[in-house]
Amino acid sequence: MVNQRDDRPLTELLTGLVSDISGLFRKEIDLAKAEASENLNRAVGSIETLLIGLVFAIGAIGVLLAAVVKGLAAFLVAQGMTEPNADALSAAVVGAVVALLAWAMVSRGLSTLRDGSFKFDRTAASLRRDVDVVKERVP
Repeated sequence: MVNQRDDRPLTELLTGLVSDISGLFRKEIDLAKAEASENLNRAVGSIETLLIGLVFAIGAIGVLLAAVVKGLAAFLVAQGMTEPNADALSAAVVGAVVALLAWAMVSRGLSTLRDGSFKFDRTAASLRRDVDVVKERVP
């Protein structure tokens, strides 16, 4: 940076510097607010995905327990198993499958939440640039 002679009084220079710095920090705060809003929106979207997965898991449990358990139990009875044992085994098998599906959806939602970057990268980079500019201007 080229040093130029400035004939303004020191108080005027300092007042200008303070004004510039305060304006700069106001802009940084605005940027931080915008980034926080973006991060919040991303988190809300991930939570919505997680909740939709949970609703599907509950619906799947109801549908599968009502239909597949009966069908599997009927198949097991036809294979020679007693009806109470066939009902119990088919309920356990279907419950395990539904639990795996529910786990997959919940894991996906949680993974999205964990993988989402909720850092203030742009604000931090901008603040570093601002500090460098201030360092250059202050002797």
